[in-house]
Amino acid sequence: MSLLIFIKGFLAGASLIIAIGLQNAFILRQGLKNRHVFISAFIASLSDAVLIGAGILGFGALVEAWPEALEALKWLGAGFLVIYGLRSFRAALKTEALDSAQAQSMAREAGLRETILIVLGVTFLNPHVYLDTVVLLGSISTAYVGWGQYIFGIGAASASFVWFFSLAYGARLLAPLFKKPKAWQILDIIIGAVMWLIAFSLIYKDILNIIL
Repeated sequence: MSLLIFIKGFLAGASLIIAIGLQNAFILRQGLKNRHVFISAFIASLSDAVLIGAGILGFGALVEAWPEALEALKWLGAGFLVIYGLRSFRAALKTEALDSAQAQSMAREAGLRETILIVLGVTFLNPHVYLDTVVLLGSISTAYVGWGQYIFGIGAASASFVWFFSLAYGARLLAPLFKKPKAWQILDIIIGAVMWLIAFSLIYKDILNIIL
């Protein structure tokens, strides 16, 4: 019975994170660039686990009861995404190919602090992540009683660890493709577009209300 609950939690968690999104786009790029791969995957996974744990402990009701916090977070997150998306578009203007020596050099140059801040930013500054993990998974977990609720949460959190580490280290399989500068340009354009689309989706209703 516990194994079945764990599997249900794992599948529920996987269904929410295996999609084109902020975390996935950044973790994929870290893996391809060989920049702080472990810490990027670990911080993303741990962040999801913390949010899922908060949902299991009942913080979903607090999130729903405090819409002002999500409103402020929405604008802060949109601003962050616009700036980071612009960086991706600027990177797309540069032609670069991937080789092992260059990747190692860039890995040394990339700042660990900046990497951690970006991973935390694309996680905690996205209001959707609170609705998916804290509210949705927290609500689903209430179908189980006692330890079953925690086992469900562990299953959901495990999906994040499996997915992000697979994505980060599996990205190396795509390295031959990214020996071509054009491939990097396409990836950066896609990442920038995803960032801006999500930023727009967060605030477009407010913008329309201001205009109208």
